[in-house]
Amino acid sequence: MKKFRHITAITALGLTASLALAGCATGNDTAGGDSEAGDGDKGTITLGFLPSWTDGLSMAYLLQDQFEKLGYTVEMQTLTEAGPLYTGLAQGDVDMYPSAWPEVTHVQYMEEYGDDLEDLGAYYENAKLTIAVPSYMDIDSIEDLKGSADRFDGKIIGIEPGAGLTRQTQESMLPEYDLEGEYTLETSSTAAMLTVLGEAIDKEEDVVVTLWRPFWANSTYDVKDLEDPKGAMGDAETLNFIGHKGFAEQFPEAAELVKQIKLDDDQYGSLEDLVVNEFGEGQESEAIDKWLEDNADQFDWVVTD
Repeated sequence: MKKFRHITAITALGLTASLALAGCATGNDTAGGDSEAGDGDKGTITLGFLPSWTDGLSMAYLLQDQFEKLGYTVEMQTLTEAGPLYTGLAQGDVDMYPSAWPEVTHVQYMEEYGDDLEDLGAYYENAKLTIAVPSYMDIDSIEDLKGSADRFDGKIIGIEPGAGLTRQTQESMLPEYDLEGEYTLETSSTAAMLTVLGEAIDKEEDVVVTLWRPFWANSTYDVKDLEDPKGAMGDAETLNFIGHKGFAEQFPEAAELVKQIKLDDDQYGSLEDLVVNEFGEGQESEAIDKWLEDNADQFDWVVTD
């Protein structure tokens, strides 16, 4: 069974981490948003993302390819928590988050920083937070978790503490289904959650985890979403390109490009699978080349050399 490929990211040290973004980016040595970068260059765009949320990872590398073909310099800035990323966006240390969840998962950050952010459009229409178990289990609804804590050692295996998925599970799902006190949401990292999930499936043991769609793990691991009759995990939402305020004015061609990007489930799924699984860390540009080779004829926004 294919396991989650670990991707190294800098540690997010609270909201002040964004102040050090320029010194932690990969790419050239120019900080994001410098319109003076390079001879004939249109400016440097810093893309900030959380590698463990591979929708952002895969979209970041697609945008890096496309922006560079437009004549921009691109820096890739990885963080492990959403809070510092949104702070960096609001302060202009990061130019764009290429796969934000603004309607439900990251709504708290949109409310806090929205006046300093610019919504550049949605590329995917059906993102969803979920609670999942292995497909072989006889539990089909979140309601079925009530009274069954012994099967799971009283634990729901979660991801990063600062993730919107963690907040939604802790503040909405657990109280809505009267599971507080019976279950503890264990947080650590996406990679750690997937390790626990994979080991449990290998042994055909009971486990319950927090997941989301779109995410490659839903097809790589034998899992099923639990029904959510009370809607505690929130409605489906869009995945958006979010920039700092003034992004479109500073980088007009980039802003115009991303407004045109729309991906369906198959197109997005193939992109993420190529970047994360088939090619993996260190070969992202090759993965993007392959995806464009297979999919470019479906779009009129693709920039070619």
